[in-house]
Amino acid sequence: MFGLFKPTLPITEEQRQRMDRSFLLLASLIGAKRLLEATVVLPTSEHFPDPYDRSESALHLMLNRVAVQMGMNSGDVSVTLFVAEHDMTKSLVPFYSGDSSGAAGLYHHDPSKKAQISIDEKQLKDPVSLVATLAHELGHVLLLRPGLVSRDDPEMEPLNDLLTIFLGFGIFTANAAFQFEQHSDHRSQGWSAHRQGYLSEAEIGFALARFAYERREAKPRWTSFLATNVAAHMKRSLAWLRQNSRPRLFG
Repeated sequence: MFGLFKPTLPITEEQRQRMDRSFLLLASLIGAKRLLEATVVLPTSEHFPDPYDRSESALHLMLNRVAVQMGMNSGDVSVTLFVAEHDMTKSLVPFYSGDSSGAAGLYHHDPSKKAQISIDEKQLKDPVSLVATLAHELGHVLLLRPGLVSRDDPEMEPLNDLLTIFLGFGIFTANAAFQFEQHSDHRSQGWSAHRQGYLSEAEIGFALARFAYERREAKPRWTSFLATNVAAHMKRSLAWLRQNSRPRLFG
């Protein structure tokens, strides 16, 4: 009787099909080899050896580290900071990361100049969210500047989040996706939640499972760095892919 257990997906069949199509699209745009040979970037000194002091100079060092891992030249991109409550730049820019409460990052590009991304200065407080935001905005540079994906494509933002997973930044995208913060003062205390990105935790879990499945990683050691919820979604998804002997997208 114990052998009758069958794993189920944490997402709908429609969502699974859409995400698999997105993986295939990314492979057609930048090559499946980028996923198969990607280095899984970890929040460790091995991948981020520079001291981090929340300064603007630390931001530039972080940008360079993320760009190199994504196969890009950080010299082709300029990065600036903005204050979400006061900066009007985001009203002029069609793409931003984060929920309706504010943009974590912005991408804007004048064909006559280098690509430019802007980061909410609040992101400097959390290096995990900062890396996730930088990877997402650099994804815009990668997908939009060459004209690979239309700016008007309704799937642009979810595809861009998926690109960060495709290129090895899944841990950061996952752990920054939904965060709880405790707050307290002399009058009250409690919890607040912040959503960053365009994929749900369950969708990210499946995407990470698909990433590992395509790479034939039976027991990825990097899952130990994942937030509990996403790790659980990934485990269910990976078990489902294996149990159902799903074909690999890239052979």
